[in-house]
Amino acid sequence: MDPHRPGYGDDEYAKVADYVYSHGQGSPRLRRPSSRGSNRNYPHFDWDPAASGEDVDDEEVDGGRESGQELRELRTVPLPMVLKRAVRQVQEMHVPVASSRMTSWKQKKRKMLKKIRNVAGEFLHFFMLWRKSLQQIGGNFGGGVQSYFLLLRFLVLLNLVSFLLIAGFVVIPSIVLRSVHSGPAYHTGPEECMKYDPNPQGLVAFYNYVLDFLSGTGFMEYSYLFYGYYGNTLVGDGNLSYNIPLAYLFTAVFYFAFCLICITARMGTAARVAVATGGGAAGNYSMMVFTGWDYGCLGDRATKLKQKNIRYRLQVDLEEQLVKKRAASLTLPQKVVLYSLRIVMGFVALGLIGAACYGIFMATVFSQERSGQIGILGLILEYLPSIVITAGNFLVPLLCEQIALVERYAPSTAVILALLRSVFLRLVSLGVLLFTLWGQIKCQADTGKCDLCQYNHQEYPCWETRVGQEMYKLTLFDLIVTIVALVLVEFPRRMLVDNWSNKVARWVGRQEFVVSANVLDLVYGQTVVWTGALFCPLLPLINTAKFVIIFYCKKVTLFSNCRPALKTFRSTTSNFFFLMVLLFGWTVATLVMIYSVAEIRPSMGCGPFRVFPYMWAIVPTSFHRLSEVTRDFLFFVGSQAFLVPLFALSCVVMCYVIALAAVYGKIVTLLRAQLKQEGRDKQFLVKQIENMSRQLQIPTRDFA
Repeated sequence: MDPHRPGYGDDEYAKVADYVYSHGQGSPRLRRPSSRGSNRNYPHFDWDPAASGEDVDDEEVDGGRESGQELRELRTVPLPMVLKRAVRQVQEMHVPVASSRMTSWKQKKRKMLKKIRNVAGEFLHFFMLWRKSLQQIGGNFGGGVQSYFLLLRFLVLLNLVSFLLIAGFVVIPSIVLRSVHSGPAYHTGPEECMKYDPNPQGLVAFYNYVLDFLSGTGFMEYSYLFYGYYGNTLVGDGNLSYNIPLAYLFTAVFYFAFCLICITARMGTAARVAVATGGGAAGNYSMMVFTGWDYGCLGDRATKLKQKNIRYRLQVDLEEQLVKKRAASLTLPQKVVLYSLRIVMGFVALGLIGAACYGIFMATVFSQERSGQIGILGLILEYLPSIVITAGNFLVPLLCEQIALVERYAPSTAVILALLRSVFLRLVSLGVLLFTLWGQIKCQADTGKCDLCQYNHQEYPCWETRVGQEMYKLTLFDLIVTIVALVLVEFPRRMLVDNWSNKVARWVGRQEFVVSANVLDLVYGQTVVWTGALFCPLLPLINTAKFVIIFYCKKVTLFSNCRPALKTFRSTTSNFFFLMVLLFGWTVATLVMIYSVAEIRPSMGCGPFRVFPYMWAIVPTSFHRLSEVTRDFLFFVGSQAFLVPLFALSCVVMCYVIALAAVYGKIVTLLRAQLKQEGRDKQFLVKQIENMSRQLQIPTRDFA
């Protein structure tokens, strides 16, 4: 950009020249005196380190720190964007004359590394999963709907990396060791407890393979998909040894830790955005007015949709303020009636959730008692708990939404309360299913069956595989329901609404794409995978394929059948809330894993832990096989001499972080108060100017 081109006035040219010369970066062709007007109106800054009395060769005059400081301070200069770009180009063209070879080499290396980083970022961005599809969704439906698909992509990558972890440490070593070490696995215990033969005998009809695939039995049961197929192989020589049971347990632990780290890192980003954009009503209004528009919207449809969303957000805030005013104006008897009504409706909602959980309990007991059926009837009985869980997750939230209308909460509070009830229902239903299975495995109804093997070996010869099959069926049934709903419900509904114009069709309308409900479906599906990963190691791979199929199904139904919901969450808090729900699901699955590892006796006829009283017993057993130096080191790490100083250091660091966070919080509060005070000062000055204009009879202007 040439400052001498047409469109630059003398003042603008002088501003660029004064700015450049004040930094010691003047170009010979720009050497001309500046006008008085520019000297009077433009603030001068002396950023040249040499001019401030510092040594040019000092280590602080580093190229990266100089350029970063100049770039940050250039942003604060009150100049038009065109002039800032001109100054930036002059700075980039500047080559220091008096610089050492080391400084020149550092600058060249910094530029080369920056160029390599930019090229690598562009290369990775080009191969980013579903990049164009996400841009298309965000441009047509806004960032709220796009956040659902971003979370879906995050879960796909999370499950894919988790599968690679499990495959690298468990599946592939098991395949290799099974081919090399073909000897039988060693067993200990009564002979009746070790009876387990899942292989089908004789010829099997083709449709039985389909039924086995859907239920996880037959040829699917005794495969690398489930826990029972993995052996308790321990291979070792003088230089190398590999312990399959220990690798199986530690891989599960690392898998859960890896998921926790990924979720926490993503929550940190969402929390920073939520804190930065938080505040009172005035702050929300300002944020919506100045930063609420989505410049990625493409077309008239997306523009109108974004306008409606902004209008709805303003409407929600106004309704909340109105509800607060009405609540403040209520008399004591009216408050008593309102709170009593909310308490009663809360108990009604809990009653509905309890009824759904009781139905799941009865369906699970009925299904397990008649698990020997074959054919289509047997398949229906196998999927009966999944069917009841899906029906409860569909019907109970609809009834809770009607209850929320009676409770008369604020709009945002009503949405959050409905979501919390839905989350509680989904996770509790999963817990009831596992509790019922564990009750039958541990013979809570008839303890005589568990006297010999400490678990019900007659009905559950390999109970870990049975639990894995239940999680496998829940995952598969969720995918089947999504596809069936797309083909048999959503497409016919769209055709009915588009082709008929009667009152029923207008009342039904097109289906809304409710982001919160779809996100809860993802959270529920991922929680099922976490719960069953210990018993079904390939479940993350199945869930990866499931989420990929769901992505394309949701994309098709979004563009063809649905219209996005006008009533949406606040985007600044919804992402953090959804990740909190995902973290809560991870916590539930972690408790399930801990209980299974530490409390229940492993099956004696299958799996890597068949010879141990509980799964965690492999850890102390393997510990005593380590070398003396390693044992001494681990004993020292677990001793008081190491843990007490570590605890003290952790407390000191935690106190420092808490104090730092408190200071930052006070600074943020002061800055917000300062912004509010500046707004009041501006309003006061505008009123004073208007009053003076009326007194002096000066034509008024719109100063706002």
